[in-house]
Amino acid sequence: MRALFLACLLAMPGLCRAEEPVQRIEVVIDGTEAGLQGWISDFRPRALAAGVSTATFETAMAGVHFLPQVIEKDQRQDEFTKTIWDYLDKAVSDDRITLGQKALREQAATLDQIEATYGVDREVVVAIWGLESSYGAVKGDIPTLSALATLAYDGRRAAFFESELIEALKIVQSGDITPDRMLGSWAGAMGHTQFMPSSFQRLAVDFDGDGHRNIWGKSPADALASTAAYLAKSGWKKGAPWAIEVTLPEGFDWMQVGSRTQRPMAQWAGLGVATVDGKALPDGWAALTAPAGARGPVFLIFDNFGAIETYNMADAYVFAVGHLADRLRGGAPFTGTWPRDLRALSYFERREVQERLTALGHDTGGVDAKMGPRTLAAIRSFQNSRHERPDGYPGLPVLEALRQADPAH
Repeated sequence: MRALFLACLLAMPGLCRAEEPVQRIEVVIDGTEAGLQGWISDFRPRALAAGVSTATFETAMAGVHFLPQVIEKDQRQDEFTKTIWDYLDKAVSDDRITLGQKALREQAATLDQIEATYGVDREVVVAIWGLESSYGAVKGDIPTLSALATLAYDGRRAAFFESELIEALKIVQSGDITPDRMLGSWAGAMGHTQFMPSSFQRLAVDFDGDGHRNIWGKSPADALASTAAYLAKSGWKKGAPWAIEVTLPEGFDWMQVGSRTQRPMAQWAGLGVATVDGKALPDGWAALTAPAGARGPVFLIFDNFGAIETYNMADAYVFAVGHLADRLRGGAPFTGTWPRDLRALSYFERREVQERLTALGHDTGGVDAKMGPRTLAAIRSFQNSRHERPDGYPGLPVLEALRQADPAH
C-alpha cells in the first residue's frame, strides 16, 4: 500500500515592478502595537544570525506595524470555515471558468513552453492562478512584512511565520523589492500565484529570461512557470487524473472511505466502486474520499491530488483547483449532490470537536480548528465505536454525539 503525500499549508510572496501603482492601506495601531515592537526587538538577533544584515533589518522593520485584521483573517480562512459546496460555488463559478478559458487562449504560447519544460498540465496551472489572484486581478495590498511579523508575534504558528519573515527580509536584502512595495495577502503571500517567501527562494524561476524572477509584474509568465515548477517538484504527473467521481455499492464498508492509504484500482473495482459515467476505472492506485460525508459525492483521489495539496492542504482548495482545471478543459460538473441543508461548524465548535475527541482517546493531531486528515480519521473512529456509519464528516450530529459521550468535558 502507498499513502498520498501530505504537506503543511503553503501560501506564497514576492516583488512588484517599480512602474506599477502601489495601493496603500491604513495601518491600524492599537494596544498590541507596543507588544509587537517588543517582539521585533527580541527577533532582531535571530534575524541577524540567520543572515539578514543590520542595515536591511533596520530599514525594513522600521515600517512594520501590528495588523489586527490579519489575525482575524487567519481565524476565518474560507477553505476551513465554509462548507465545501459553498467554497466550490465561488471558486468554480461560471465567471471563473469563462475567465480561465480566456486566460488559456491569451497565454497559449507561454503555456505551451511551460508545459513542455515542466511536464505540468496547463489547466491546473491556470486553475491555481484563478483561485489565488483571479488571474492576476487581485494580488493583495497588505504590507507583507507587517503581516508576517503580526502572525509570528501572535504565536499560533510563530515558528513558521518567523521563518517566512526572515526569507522576506532576505528578498528585500537582495534588492528585488523595497519594503514599501512588498504587498500581498494577509498571510504574506504575493504574486499572481501567491508564493510565500521561502517558496519563492526555492522554486521561483526567471522564465522570460529578463534576469529577474518576477512573479508580481504585469506579465504572469514567471509566476505561471514557477507554479509549474512547484507542482513538478511535488510529483505532478502530466495527463493523469487528480480525482474521479465514483459510486459505492449498497452496504459498502465506510471505514474504507477517508483514509489516505491508496489501493490498486483492481481492488476498488472488486469492492464495487464504479465511475459515475460508466467508464472503466483507470490503471494505478488511488484512495477513496467523501469530502461532504455519506450524503455527498464520493471520489477516488490520485497522486496528483497530493501534488495540489502541497500548495494548500485544505480539501476544499484541492477540490476547487482540480475541478476548475477539469472544467477549463471542458469537463462536466460533479454528478453527486451536496447536503446543502447542513451548515459548517464554527471555529469554536471545530475546536470543541477536537478537544472532545482527544479527551475520549482519539488522536486529532492537536487542537487547531482545522478538520485535517487526522481529525477526520478520529471522527471515523468515534463513529465506528458507536456503530454509526463512519463517514468522517465533521457536522453538528458528530458534535452533539461527542457532547453526549462526555457531557462533563
